[in-house]
Amino acid sequence: MRFYGRKEELAELAEIRRRSLNAAQFTVVTGRRRVGKTELVERAFNDGKTPYLYFLVTRRAEKDLCAILQEEAQKVIHRPILGVAERFGQLFEAVVAYSVQEPLTLVIDEFQDFDKINPAIFGEMQGVWDRYHKTAKLNLVVCGSVNRLMNKIFFDDSQPLYGRNTGRLRIDPFSVDLLKEILAAHNRRYSNRDLLALWTLTGGVARYVELFMDARAWTRGAMLKNVFSLSSPYIDEGRVVLSDEFGREYGVYFSILSAIASGRTSFAEIRNIVGAEIGGHLTKLESSYSFISKTQPAFEKASNRNCLYRIDDCFFRFWFRFVYKYLHLIEQKQLAGLLEIAERDFDVFSGVALEQYFKAKFLSSGEYTRVESWWDRKGENEIDLVCENELTGALDFYEVKTDGRRYDGFKLNAKADAFFRKHPDLKSGSHRVEGLSLRDM
Repeated sequence: MRFYGRKEELAELAEIRRRSLNAAQFTVVTGRRRVGKTELVERAFNDGKTPYLYFLVTRRAEKDLCAILQEEAQKVIHRPILGVAERFGQLFEAVVAYSVQEPLTLVIDEFQDFDKINPAIFGEMQGVWDRYHKTAKLNLVVCGSVNRLMNKIFFDDSQPLYGRNTGRLRIDPFSVDLLKEILAAHNRRYSNRDLLALWTLTGGVARYVELFMDARAWTRGAMLKNVFSLSSPYIDEGRVVLSDEFGREYGVYFSILSAIASGRTSFAEIRNIVGAEIGGHLTKLESSYSFISKTQPAFEKASNRNCLYRIDDCFFRFWFRFVYKYLHLIEQKQLAGLLEIAERDFDVFSGVALEQYFKAKFLSSGEYTRVESWWDRKGENEIDLVCENELTGALDFYEVKTDGRRYDGFKLNAKADAFFRKHPDLKSGSHRVEGLSLRDM
């Protein structure tokens, strides 16, 4: 699949490189694994305009890693820079010292893995940066995929690199409009069912989209068959990506996420399924890992009461619902049966993904500045999307159904009335009350 989008990110990275010619720049690039960080920085900087040095941090002895990285450095710099570097701090200082004389872009990928190799590296880098950043013409970019560790390294005031970065760039999944463009480029006759399947299975994460496009899985049926094939790259994906995040406690976290993905979204429901104390784990999943969100009804004051938990990442929501839950079928190689289960339950499951799709669409278009859900404490009234434009004063209500024929305007108006009884101060002005379905994607 060819490179798509990222125009704003490329422009920002170009501006950062321009600034580095006068003052050293230290940019932290974050984003979940597979979102396309490495390809983005490669396209942004490996264009021949300035020397480009790429370091990939792999988990091995520091001395062995330095030997590999030193060889890469000398290919770019075209001259010996050290005798033999046994510590990364030595190699980093040699590279930064070179940039005092010549402009240089240095990208360090999977930066958080230094924590596994030798945490002292961060302190050594701090010392080098503090000595050279005022004179170096260095464009230093570090990329990291493990949110918990990257936050600790750069945003914990007890850590040596705290406050050293000059900028931060978060790489998000593809927008819904770009996802439509990509699917149309491969299948001009795609249906909105196909588009919803691509969104539900990938959430716009670049690598997953690429895998489907390259496999010619351009329809919903083909996508699901690709997921549950014998050579599927998706089956092990959850364990591979999340092992670093959760460490030894992954079992409890996986059980919580499986419960949420299966529709158990209240604290009591999750606790009953997991059968253990989960308060601390839920807090970490939300604040440390940024993996779930604790949501409360729109316009409610902050409270721990009447809250629901949701998995924000579409792919992992699918993975925990249809892969982790049925590992016993996968181990028995009953993939055909698992595919049948997924096809049977997909329409109902993708309903939440369709809500997420419209929320992303509304926010990216600027039509609304705030998109949330609302429900009352008794569970008698629930509105899928309450959308506010704080610039125009618009406040609109939507019910989302995969099948638009199931939309009941009378019921949604009654729910809107219940909302205004709870929030009478918001009733002034006109309000749109409509249904959204596949045809509106």
